[in-house]
Amino acid sequence: MTTRENPYGAFNFMVKLGDMGGYDQIAGGFSEVSGLGMEVDYVEYRNGNDKENHVRKLPGLSRAFDVTLRRGVIGDLRLFEWLRATSQGDAAAQTVTITMLNERRESVVSFVLRNAQPKKWMGPTLNAKGGGEVAMEELVLTCEGVEMHSL
Repeated sequence: MTTRENPYGAFNFMVKLGDMGGYDQIAGGFSEVSGLGMEVDYVEYRNGNDKENHVRKLPGLSRAFDVTLRRGVIGDLRLFEWLRATSQGDAAAQTVTITMLNERRESVVSFVLRNAQPKKWMGPTLNAKGGGEVAMEELVLTCEGVEMHSL
């Protein structure tokens, strides 16, 4: 990744969903990705003969946060089929890669979700009053780890 004066815009990205097939393996365009992150729990420990009267903090288990993908409904059912297969016991974990692009659509950094599985799907809000909103659906993924790669 190149150091620059201005931060990269968060509006230019691609999401690649494992081996779900299709053009570049992308199941639709996503308007928003949120929840990228991870956390490490620490275990407090103090040896009985330590000279100092404080606990040591040792790294313990780590966990990745759930990631939410939002997209406009486009009629591609692959994401819903993945969720349905998982809910019926066919848990097919996928590698999900989220790549941020610069203004020239060149890859800058990517986030890789290891062993991602669908956790929750929310269909679009349907409203007969109109208003011109895009029918959005939401997919929440859970994963075993997040990696960040500079490109």
